[in-house]
Amino acid sequence: MSFEKVKALLVEELDLDENEVTLESNIREDLGADSLDMVDLIMSIEDAFDIKVEESDTASIKTVGDIVGYIEKKQ
Repeated sequence: MSFEKVKALLVEELDLDENEVTLESNIREDLGADSLDMVDLIMSIEDAFDIKVEESDTASIKTVGDIVGYIEKKQ
């Protein structure tokens, strides 16, 4: 499932405990990502899943579930 891979990326990128990351977690508010973290995260997702995240779509990505849904839609 994409969630496990996204979770691993978030844990690594944001130096989190894996128990902190759920589908409902808000990336900025709950996980503490700032704008630079978001750019790094998007690049990691593109590499890990071999997809292109459109800049216009990044504003709609707020939760971990949003990321997973976006990936599944793109694959």
